[in-house]
Amino acid sequence: MHRYRSHTCGELRASDVGSDVRLSGWLHNRRDLGGILFIDLRDHYGITQLVARPGTAAAAVLDKLSKETVVRVDGKVVSRGADNVNPELPTGEIEIEAAEVEVLGAAAPLPFTINTDDGVNEERRLEYRFLDLRRERMHRNIMLRSAVIASIRSKMVALGFNEMATPILTATSPEGARDFVVPSRLNPGKFYALPQAPQQFKQLLMISGFDRYFQIAPCFRDEDARADRSPGEFYQLDVEMSFVEQEDVFQPIERLMTELFTEFGGGREVTSPFPRIPFRESMLKYGNDKPDLRAKLELVDITDVFEGSEFKAFAGKHVRALAVPDTAAQPRKFFDGLGEYA
Repeated sequence: MHRYRSHTCGELRASDVGSDVRLSGWLHNRRDLGGILFIDLRDHYGITQLVARPGTAAAAVLDKLSKETVVRVDGKVVSRGADNVNPELPTGEIEIEAAEVEVLGAAAPLPFTINTDDGVNEERRLEYRFLDLRRERMHRNIMLRSAVIASIRSKMVALGFNEMATPILTATSPEGARDFVVPSRLNPGKFYALPQAPQQFKQLLMISGFDRYFQIAPCFRDEDARADRSPGEFYQLDVEMSFVEQEDVFQPIERLMTELFTEFGGGREVTSPFPRIPFRESMLKYGNDKPDLRAKLELVDITDVFEGSEFKAFAGKHVRALAVPDTAAQPRKFFDGLGEYA
């Protein structure tokens, strides 16, 4: 048998009942019911319940261990029985009768709970980032990011694009935000700049004859945080195409985004084809060139209402207002929040 595991913690099913198995993972949770220990063992793939009976060698070891201790467990797969099945777990029909336990890494007292979202503040979570990343929500988010990027790559290749890599250490450029700089050991007093985007490099690729390019590109910008972008560094899908017109760019990107949101949107409705709104119409209707169409808020021309007004700010001007029905009782801060749609 393998030194650490014969199966993962998300693998065993009712068909494995009676098998001798070996699992390795973290002690996610524990319950002591009249001397019988129930342990949730967690790894990357899922959770399997262990049971340790009083008086057994396994119970003697497990009883002393704190949560997040890493162990290797040998045991037999048994059925939970119909009344004890946990339908929320893929492994919920079985449990492991623990026979032997080896401690691979003991855990000190934890600064916050891993197995529940107990409202710990962000500063604390980032201080213990290696623990924060064990939490189910964080693990799920990171795996989603990995799956989305893998899907982007496969779809872009299927659309005829080639993935390229561009340098990280480069020369400074005058446009955009401030650069991050890296000192050169070989050239004292000289510095590299980290790229704000691979703009010049991808242009080099295009004029060199590489017809369709894409990259999951790291971008480094010394600028303040934005609502939809982290400060310092972020990643973007960078795309270039040669010998194309506007529609040649729209079509593959629309197809990519439609397929991505269909695949990862959790069953939410995906609008396809994308609506096309001329710039002038968008500004007149929404006061924005990238409106959130979910809001269903449009500007209304009320110029005629103020034609004879003595209020100089409106007199002789085009006046447009945002109609927000059924909000007469709302406080001022409610209307201030509408600014994100404008």
